[in-house]
Amino acid sequence: METDNFTENISKVVKRWKNKEGNLIMVLHQVQSLYGYVPRGAALEVANQLGVPLARIYEVITFYHLFKITPPGKHNISVCMGTACYLRGGSRLVDEFKKALNIEEEQTTPDGEFHLQIVRCIGCCGIAPAIVVDDEVHGSVKTEMVKGIMEGIASKETVHAN
Repeated sequence: METDNFTENISKVVKRWKNKEGNLIMVLHQVQSLYGYVPRGAALEVANQLGVPLARIYEVITFYHLFKITPPGKHNISVCMGTACYLRGGSRLVDEFKKALNIEEEQTTPDGEFHLQIVRCIGCCGIAPAIVVDDEVHGSVKTEMVKGIMEGIASKETVHAN
């Protein structure tokens, strides 16, 4: 979406939630749904249209871990660190992805291809440790599988490009 559309896009969202309790969080959810994150221009527009200080917008965005203020990567890798996944090697998977992608947790690769995030539970305890890559769950993941998972993402792109 283009930044010059913030006013129109935010107006539609605000109109739906303007007079409802808890509207700020719902508006921000919808903004993130539109853009993949909450761009600064969109946050400014939300502040203007709801009559809320910009500082309040950022208080909410930074308090709730699911809001993002930077553009997500083309591919999202979520490593579960819920109790079962943690106990079965989730932290080793995080380390392996950090090494493979050369980024830290909650960062996006410089080329914008991959975003690495840590999540608390994905509800797949029976196949721990588990990860989600572009909405596809991978269970019983071992560190030696990380390279193959990354190659699988690349090969899917090649198939879709042809």
